[in-house]
Amino acid sequence: MGFGQVREGGDPASAVGGMRFGDHLCLAYVNDAERRAVLAAFLGAGLRAGDALVYLVDDEPAEAAAARLRDPFGAALDDGRLVVRATAETDLGRVIESALDRGCPGVRVTAEASPFLRGWPGTERFTAFEDAVHRAVGPGCRAMALCQFDRRWFAGGHLCEIEARHGGQARADAVFDDGVLTIVPLFAPPGLRLSGAIDESTLPALVAALRDVDPRAAHICLDLSRLDFCDLAGLRALIDANETSSVIGRQVILRSMPDCMELMMRAAGWNTVPGIVAEAAR
Repeated sequence: MGFGQVREGGDPASAVGGMRFGDHLCLAYVNDAERRAVLAAFLGAGLRAGDALVYLVDDEPAEAAAARLRDPFGAALDDGRLVVRATAETDLGRVIESALDRGCPGVRVTAEASPFLRGWPGTERFTAFEDAVHRAVGPGCRAMALCQFDRRWFAGGHLCEIEARHGGQARADAVFDDGVLTIVPLFAPPGLRLSGAIDESTLPALVAALRDVDPRAAHICLDLSRLDFCDLAGLRALIDANETSSVIGRQVILRSMPDCMELMMRAAGWNTVPGIVAEAAR
């Protein structure tokens, strides 16, 4: 996705697994769990496609970053499919050209973005760097780029500037999507965003996804703002979400609950279940 393009479907971010050549997206991650999930999907998809993988680092030695990536990408590091380089010492255009000349079907670039090297968002140095990345992976080139930003470093205006210099934001891939129900992981607090319908056909996937949410988390958030339908069994599964936790007294936040679900919960007498916090849709 290039500059000025609009994401489809109203999603505030694009699934990283849907990235295409020519895309230049940013990942403004909230914690290491989100960062690991998105990077694993981005790099893993590249390995399956046979693409060359380039990992750029700003403020730590390349060897240290490679050590962090060894699990689960040790084999790719050893055979050269994944290379880790210092940003300041890398001519990205030449690296991409060289990989394509070797016969790689494409190149995936991801960069750890530090203001120490490239300046704060909105500065001339920051803009120059991101424009250079965009040119290197621009339309017609069999390359894509994902720039990583720890959003805890930046104020709201900085985050807007970061997105303005990219084609949009990247997010973790859905853990389930059958066209009826889409389940996307959340990271702060951990949880799930549910879109579509929870019914007999999608209930098993919902139960499995709920089990996979971090059992050590004291709170989990279930974002229901995009849910069109939920039957009684689905609501029961949401209410029971804290039963898989090893934390005593964990709270389950039912965020932006549609009015019809709130009425159903009251009718079933589940509105007083301990540990359930129901937040009505605005």
